[in-house]
Amino acid sequence: MKDKVEALAATDMAPDILPRRILVALDASDHADRALAEAVRLAGVAGGMITGIHAYAARLHDRRFKQMEGGLPDRYRTEDGIEHQRAVHNSLITRGLSIISDSYHDSASAACDAAGIAYGRLSPEGKNYRQIVEAVEAGGFDLLALGAQGLGAVPGAGIGTVCERVARRVTRDLLVIRDPTSAIGTGPLVAAVDGSARGYGALKMALRLGRALDVPVHVVAAYDPYFHYVAFNRIAGVLSDEAGKVFRFKEQESLHEEIIDDGLAKIYRSHLALAARIAEQEGVAVTTELLDGKPHVAIAACLARTGASLLLIGRTGIHADDGLDIGGNAENLLRSAPCHIWLGAGTFVPPLDALAEETIRWTAEAEARLDRVPEMARGMVRLAVQRFAQESGHTVITCELIERATQKLCPHFGGIASPEAPLAWSPGAEALAASGGDASIVAAIRLRAEKRARRDGADRVAAVHVQPFLGANTLPYWSAAALSRLALVPDMVRETLRLKAEAEAAEQAAPKITPDLLETVIATSRRNMHANMQSGGHPAPPPDEG
Repeated sequence: MKDKVEALAATDMAPDILPRRILVALDASDHADRALAEAVRLAGVAGGMITGIHAYAARLHDRRFKQMEGGLPDRYRTEDGIEHQRAVHNSLITRGLSIISDSYHDSASAACDAAGIAYGRLSPEGKNYRQIVEAVEAGGFDLLALGAQGLGAVPGAGIGTVCERVARRVTRDLLVIRDPTSAIGTGPLVAAVDGSARGYGALKMALRLGRALDVPVHVVAAYDPYFHYVAFNRIAGVLSDEAGKVFRFKEQESLHEEIIDDGLAKIYRSHLALAARIAEQEGVAVTTELLDGKPHVAIAACLARTGASLLLIGRTGIHADDGLDIGGNAENLLRSAPCHIWLGAGTFVPPLDALAEETIRWTAEAEARLDRVPEMARGMVRLAVQRFAQESGHTVITCELIERATQKLCPHFGGIASPEAPLAWSPGAEALAASGGDASIVAAIRLRAEKRARRDGADRVAAVHVQPFLGANTLPYWSAAALSRLALVPDMVRETLRLKAEAEAAEQAAPKITPDLLETVIATSRRNMHANMQSGGHPAPPPDEG
């Protein structure tokens, strides 16, 4: 049994070692040059080697030239002229493209030689993305590094077609360079975990990289407690009373509400706790953070806020099936992350979960009970119940054990919830929500904002509840003077004051945060802290001590 558990816990050894055989896609673009530079750093600390690849489609160019012969100027459309142009083009195809490819390799080889790293060359002929994918698989490389864009890069394009096609097809770790001016390590490494084996695999790689490059590691887990609120409200609008009774709609809504609000939050906190335990075993100090909201949006915002230099995430997540090429959150972050992204293919099953999977069984009644859990949460609930059973010393999960686990995860669950009274909206919140886009998007924003307000225990929806569900371009602009004033605030309260200032600006529909607005927020915070002190509270130091 022990051997089997250890085998499960090391499904793929890639997360336990740094990549040593690295393939780099070359095209002389800024993104590719950065990919090479980062590969050189990784190979240097891992004692590895680098192979460069540049694919060129000679036959494609030849076919296109032949198709364009009829469009040559008249002076070339003679027997001698046509044959001369064909000879020139053939020379370009047979020798020119090869010379270009060699020049890319020569430059990469010089960079590797300077770092004392062995370098190999691949110059296949054919469609570039296909040749890259085939080389990765055939060569047994640990990592492929390539630019999000190539020579055709344009501002705002996100990722190019080659990057997108490769990302969907490779089965090895993939490092995508999104900003050619930024080096890995200029900001923290962020690892996103969701309880999946690939999520923990990405975490393990982040820990190894963080230690090797001496870069801090921040671990996040993101879940969406708002989606179901929007979905149930929309569905309720089209169901008849009879249909609602048939589907026991209110009961399902209450169950879903409890699982999402309490259960999933605790499950994702347990993912973070397990990640911290793994990091401690690796001897790496990490910080952890639970994020709520649309996962890829919440993670992207966290990356921007922390100034991350690299995001590591499993290429598929907890909801993946066998045929999935790339997970939805991974794909969205590949396009929107403000930093480089590492799509991890390696897997790691923590021994705790591996042991539970092997030693714990479910009764038929317990399995049937689990089937009542909404499908989107079923896998995570199974994992949480198995962890609870193991902690309790049980090897068989029964309905009674599920009840006990539910009480721990969802202590306030008590059946059908009574209808909630509608919340009032502040004028600032109304205006902010209305700026969200078309009617359908605005309706979803309003429901999510209302849900956030209820979770905060607020008696009305304010702008601060709407702001997280709008695009980044809706954030108020900070004047230089206001930023300078904010920098004088002690670190421990600076982030809180920043959020309060942005919320106040949104409430006032102010496009810019000025020193006067910030001073108003600081004064209000000071008064609140003074009142707290008078009532026996223990607040943080006043925000203007700096």
